[in-house]
Amino acid sequence: MITQSCKDSLDMISVNDFRVVDRIPRIMNVLGVLSEFEVGEQDDEGVTSPDVSKPRRIIVANQLPIRGHRNEETKDWFFELDKESLVLQLKDGFPANSEVWYVGLLKVDVDKKDQDEVARLLFYMFRCVPVFLTADQKNKYYHGFCKHYLWPLFHYMLPLSPSHGGVRFDRSLWEGYIVANRIFANKVTEILRPHKDSVWVHDYHLMVLPSFLRKRFNRVKLGFFLHSPFPSSEIYMTIPVREEILRSLLNCDLIGFHTFDYARHFLSCCSKMLGIDYQCQRGYIGLDYCGKTISIKILHMGIHMGQLESVLNMEQTATLAKQLKEKFEGKIVMVGVDDLDLLKGISLKFSAMGRLLEMRPELIGKVVLVQIANPARSQGKDVLEVEKETTLVAQQINLKYGYKGYQPIVFINGQVSTLEKAAYYAISECCVVNAVRDGMNLVSYKYTVCRQGSPVLDKALGIDESYPRKSFLIVSEFIGCSPSLSGAYRVNPWDVGAVADAMYVGIQMKDEEKHLRHEKHYKYISSHDVAFWARSFDLDLERACKEHHLKRYYNVGFGLNFRVAAVGTNFRMLTIERVAAAYNNTNSRLILLDYDGTMMPQSAVDKTPRSEVISILDCLCSDPKNVVFIVSGRGRDPLSKWFSPCEKLGISAEHGYFTRWTKNSPWETCSVAMDSDWKKIVQPVMDLYTETTDGSFIEKKESALVWHHQDADPDFGSCQAKELLDHLESVLANEPVVVKRGQQIVEVKPQGVSKGLVMENLVSTMRSQGKSPDFLFCIGDDRSDEDMFESIARLVGNPLTPPIAEVFACTVGHKPTKAKYYVDDTPEVIKLLQGLAAASVGSNHTLEDEDI
Repeated sequence: MITQSCKDSLDMISVNDFRVVDRIPRIMNVLGVLSEFEVGEQDDEGVTSPDVSKPRRIIVANQLPIRGHRNEETKDWFFELDKESLVLQLKDGFPANSEVWYVGLLKVDVDKKDQDEVARLLFYMFRCVPVFLTADQKNKYYHGFCKHYLWPLFHYMLPLSPSHGGVRFDRSLWEGYIVANRIFANKVTEILRPHKDSVWVHDYHLMVLPSFLRKRFNRVKLGFFLHSPFPSSEIYMTIPVREEILRSLLNCDLIGFHTFDYARHFLSCCSKMLGIDYQCQRGYIGLDYCGKTISIKILHMGIHMGQLESVLNMEQTATLAKQLKEKFEGKIVMVGVDDLDLLKGISLKFSAMGRLLEMRPELIGKVVLVQIANPARSQGKDVLEVEKETTLVAQQINLKYGYKGYQPIVFINGQVSTLEKAAYYAISECCVVNAVRDGMNLVSYKYTVCRQGSPVLDKALGIDESYPRKSFLIVSEFIGCSPSLSGAYRVNPWDVGAVADAMYVGIQMKDEEKHLRHEKHYKYISSHDVAFWARSFDLDLERACKEHHLKRYYNVGFGLNFRVAAVGTNFRMLTIERVAAAYNNTNSRLILLDYDGTMMPQSAVDKTPRSEVISILDCLCSDPKNVVFIVSGRGRDPLSKWFSPCEKLGISAEHGYFTRWTKNSPWETCSVAMDSDWKKIVQPVMDLYTETTDGSFIEKKESALVWHHQDADPDFGSCQAKELLDHLESVLANEPVVVKRGQQIVEVKPQGVSKGLVMENLVSTMRSQGKSPDFLFCIGDDRSDEDMFESIARLVGNPLTPPIAEVFACTVGHKPTKAKYYVDDTPEVIKLLQGLAAASVGSNHTLEDEDI
């Protein structure tokens, strides 16, 4: 299929290549008139040409906003925009000058021989790029992995058995899901201008698509919104491919959720499985991941106000509402509209209706529950069982409490138009949304707007325009819209008695209170419509991507563990060739080395340095031009023991509180006055948090106390660390100490102690001895090492101090840092030091030759 390539134009392809009248089934427009391409600008041949200058939003969803069917007799295809489709409604929130394109599946099957032709037509008529899957691919991707594995699990239904809660994890279905996501990504690539366009991916069907796009286009503006709940970590962690999905989502710039609960569960999973913690800053939530900040958006979607209001102003709606009002004359109508699936709680709602009539027999004949059941979106035995059970419960209650001319439950099972639903909403005193779990659910929003009425509807129903509008909502606590409806009556759908009580409250409530609740809801719903949601997401995506051009990107990892590391434009990998050349051309060198995480992997259980490391350090120290120091947060005793073979090695322990220049020189204490009385305050506080936080412990140093929580539950440990930090800061406000939170630690140490000061003191001492360094090499991996990097930057930028010819501040790994260089990991650090040691050996041989 020929669509639009990454060259951003079709100038190289003649218009006649797209003339398909003689080669494809005829295409009808929305009026049913035979036509050519009729959407957008047309050239002299009648073919629409995409405007490559406009900013574009590419919306990627499981289904295109297109309705289509084929006349089996004439073989003609009919296509039209589905105005009720959410992805189509998003464009109302985008800037007026932007172009919106859509990528997704068609709702109808198209024969393989017709697919290219239909794709061309949809491309030019509706700016849609269809994705075509084979029957097997679609079955594995949608009906298999999406609807029968992910969907139940994301709605808290564990697949304990095949007959309850969907299917268990199947590797072949997962592979089918990956294949389909890759095909979607290929279609996006066909139309994407990576430096101009933004891509917005929707829902759980496409959770690994971001990895495919990010791998091809490092700087693409990429957002994702999850329309379903995100389950708690205990549920999500049962997925065998849990990390692959998380890492793929983290390849986005912005990830959106309907509620804070859903976002909190996602963040908890990132913390527990990937060790990534979030931060809140100026109202925004962000995850620091591989040098990028992944923004988290919490804002529920809304409804399309204009579309629903236009339905309410139709004469057909008014006529039907009048007929329904006459049909239910003298009765209080409650309404429910739900998909016919396991989680919508329809049978529980019917049971509550039965309980209401049982408790309040005076309401028999006076109250009616109209339940509209939309067709299920998936296939399977579970859907048939739900339909059977729901129908049976309705029949039992109608048989028990109904009589001729009266049925307490009116169960409408089948396709019902938006117009008919609006009419039912308009005449109903109460709306019951009883789902046991749902991502958002907009039924209550639509009901509220319909109860607001319209001039045409008011006239048909005989309502004065000045008449106070009223409505009453009963909503489940477990649906996404519940937090936004503060005036609704929230219920536990499993508590049938409580739902029945809520129904009775709605029936008995005074009109004045119903009016106040309605006004509150209507004001919120009308101002937080789908356009507001789309506009807010679009603006936040732009904000999240504003620094793309300021960074350089590196691809890291393989498969679905792929990720992009972002670094500053001046951030470079430090090569042995670069540093060795500077090393050989200098005569007074200062080398500062962190230990844990730099020369020794953090994951190592035995922290004793290997003989290889001792040999390298001894070689570097033997060069008379070098001053080599280990600068560590560890205590002086273990460091002295480990590095005793290196007699000329300097050690700065406990972040510089203790320093010695060689093995035989005395330990020097920093100039800070040592008053340990503060430890008497800190120790009991840390003991309390250690006792209440399983897995935590206290490390006692001579100059500091450190509370560790790396072995505690990630969420609880992080929470306790924050509380401990606040607690210690309050009780130590007048003490000469600082309280710092590091990587899974809280540390209390004297003021004026830092690795940055160590570097400054060493340079100052060397200068006072007439050995001003012309080569400075500093490498470390964590936050304490950033103090050294920051001090180095100040030193280099100070015009009042003697310049240092060669400066290398290097961090380990790709991450935000004040260093200008990086190496990938600990083995790379060792290779780098081996290179410097080899240069020292070569230099020493040269000196010996010259002496001879």
